[in-house]
Amino acid sequence: MQIISDYQFVQDSDRGATAAIGNFDGVHLGHLSVIEMARAAAPDAPLGLVTFAPHPRAYFAPKSPPFRLMSSAARASRLAKVGVERLYQLPFNTALASLTPYDFAEKVLHQGLGLKHVVVGADFCFGQGRKGTATDLQDFGAQLGFGVTIAPLMEQTDQTISSTAIRQALTDARPRDAAAMLGHWHRIEGPVIGGEQRGRELGYPTANMSIDGLHPPAFGVYAVLADVLDGPHAGSYYGVASLGVRPMFGENKPNLETFIFDFKGDLYGANISIALVEHLRGEEKFDGLDALITQMDADSSQARKILNAL
Repeated sequence: MQIISDYQFVQDSDRGATAAIGNFDGVHLGHLSVIEMARAAAPDAPLGLVTFAPHPRAYFAPKSPPFRLMSSAARASRLAKVGVERLYQLPFNTALASLTPYDFAEKVLHQGLGLKHVVVGADFCFGQGRKGTATDLQDFGAQLGFGVTIAPLMEQTDQTISSTAIRQALTDARPRDAAAMLGHWHRIEGPVIGGEQRGRELGYPTANMSIDGLHPPAFGVYAVLADVLDGPHAGSYYGVASLGVRPMFGENKPNLETFIFDFKGDLYGANISIALVEHLRGEEKFDGLDALITQMDADSSQARKILNAL
């Protein structure tokens, strides 16, 4: 997959795509439906996707609590897996935010990216002040010479599939419900960072990851699937992970610490992907290390049973 980051300097070979437009945070089933509609609209054209970095919400409210379900790198990785060939990841800045809806359609989509067809969700808004609607884009496309398809919102039983609904499921410690809307396990991806070696001292060495900038799922202990994405230990494993601030050891910044079953090796600096499968319990503070280790043993046993049943 090719990533294009500037609509003003697009090679002729990267023009003429059929593209879905949106933030695609989480790349959930609703997003996949929009992507498939883009593919079907022009089967002979390269399949593209137009998105923004940073997320417009982060641009307009930089001090708001973290809300992203995945990093830009994790999103790109997921989009490549579903067949996207051109990722137009445009920098969301003052210049882009100031464009009128028509100017966005003309200067970015038509003149800049040279798109052949675009697909947007029924709730899509764009342009200065979010004044442009999906219907407006359809009108602009007719004037400028590119096709526009409006995708209806996807519902699952009585709930519309959305990034907001997925965040709520994760907040409520319902990772399987989140996975049902995503179409895949919710994953936290990134490099393994240095820790304080407490897990190793307890017989549970962990691969530690930052969750900075991401929506924090419910704190506690999870049964997880662990994928090591690069390096000599690349592969898929089972594990148990603690997500939170580690109350046994004072006040700490939230992170994710994963104990990978039956694994020996150094993962520092490796990129890993941790899928949250089931929430086993909330964070607890124990009377001592012996009680903590006993509980960790029980957590590991329970996680193995859950993962072996998948």
